[in-house]
Amino acid sequence: MRKTNHELTQHEIESNDKVHFGFWVYLMTDLLMFAALFATFSVLRNNTFGGISMKDIFDGPFVLTETMLLLTSSFTSGLAMLYALGKNKKMTLIFLALTFLLGAGFLGMELNEFAKLFAEGNTPQRSAFLSSFFTLVGTHGLHITAGLLWLTVCMALVRSRGLTNNVISKLTRFSMFWHFLDIVWIFIFTIVYLMGHA
Repeated sequence: MRKTNHELTQHEIESNDKVHFGFWVYLMTDLLMFAALFATFSVLRNNTFGGISMKDIFDGPFVLTETMLLLTSSFTSGLAMLYALGKNKKMTLIFLALTFLLGAGFLGMELNEFAKLFAEGNTPQRSAFLSSFFTLVGTHGLHITAGLLWLTVCMALVRSRGLTNNVISKLTRFSMFWHFLDIVWIFIFTIVYLMGHA
């Protein structure tokens, strides 16, 4: 009997389990890297050498808007997965596109913040605080950029191949990655911006 797209062989199930386990291992190594960056920032955040501090950078409404964009993108990513599991291609693509737009909006705001700091002469070389700030927040931004590229590929796969089990498996890993970035940002928002402003 011919196997349909919705049926998985034992080999495919085992293969997916190994891939998902490997992806969890990757996320844990990424988590360790961010933990080291957070620790570095916490140690260096007061080493401003007479330059600007977090209190000078902090713009409450701006950072809150960034945060809401990213958290909303996590919600739309989750809805995309629900529609993908329900084999609704059109709605999956709509919510993936919304996720992309929200993520791109967040990234654009972050780049704008960096450009403003650079224009004012507040570069990573100016102080240990700025070096740790740009490294931590910039690393998260690079992950967002990679996520947006990955999302573009996923959308192309959904369009061309439909919601096959293989495509859904790829979407699942993307969703895990995107939610992970949202969690990291919540820590950045709390430790870097809120606690740094206090």
